[in-house]
Amino acid sequence: MGPALLFAPADRPERFAKAAERSDAVIIDLEDAVAPAAKTAARENMIKSGLNPATTMVRINALETEDAALDLAAVDRSKYKTIMIAKASEVDIIASLTRYKVVVLCESAAGILAAPRLAKLPNVVGLMWGAEDLVASLGGTSSRFTSGARAGSYRAVATHARSQLLLAAAAAGKMAIDSIYADFADLDGLAEESEDAVASGFGAKACIHPSQVNVVRDAYRPSDAEVAAARELLAAAEEAGTGVFAFKGKMVDGPILLHAKKIMTRSSL
Repeated sequence: MGPALLFAPADRPERFAKAAERSDAVIIDLEDAVAPAAKTAARENMIKSGLNPATTMVRINALETEDAALDLAAVDRSKYKTIMIAKASEVDIIASLTRYKVVVLCESAAGILAAPRLAKLPNVVGLMWGAEDLVASLGGTSSRFTSGARAGSYRAVATHARSQLLLAAAAAGKMAIDSIYADFADLDGLAEESEDAVASGFGAKACIHPSQVNVVRDAYRPSDAEVAAARELLAAAEEAGTGVFAFKGKMVDGPILLHAKKIMTRSSL
């Protein structure tokens, strides 16, 4: 699923079809987007939603909550098999949820530290991190600088957590999903962050507003010039037939070719 994943509050069923049309995958949200009084109705909305299971996942509440058991019971009544677990950190419990494909949302200190073990679980197919919940779990007040030259950029602890999750996912061969960009009116900031996500190795980025989807897609889709350069480099590698070769005044080896192959893969998005 990816590269642009769009959250859809489960208490707003009229948004489900539009979210599916506008994004690469939908995350039907039973957690933070839904008020406690609306959760029962939201679960029924999810069951009746009728979206494609191959491009839909359901975010459930944190496993230590009573809502989580009700969420899972509702998912079992639906056709959806992929769940996103909010505030994930409980390795043994998540390992027992073998009837689902699981995306773990690591958004606490415990979750980030557990990411390497979570990533190795056979039922875990992806990992995502969450900045604001993480900083709140630390007793902080915001994940980004709010003023000065660094306004809008992540604080060091958030950057560290983001990198930790990406490394844990990559080490286990699982997809890493970059966190949301909360200021949905700042599309330039989203574009910059999305470009960094692509270059760093995140397989997808989560969105909270339909206007963000094309910005994320544009970041993941390489330019015509990038595709042409990658195609030329790979052709040269095939012609050279050696592990290391010279190309346009530079030495090219395995990692450079992997970058080119990745660009060709993304060209089909």
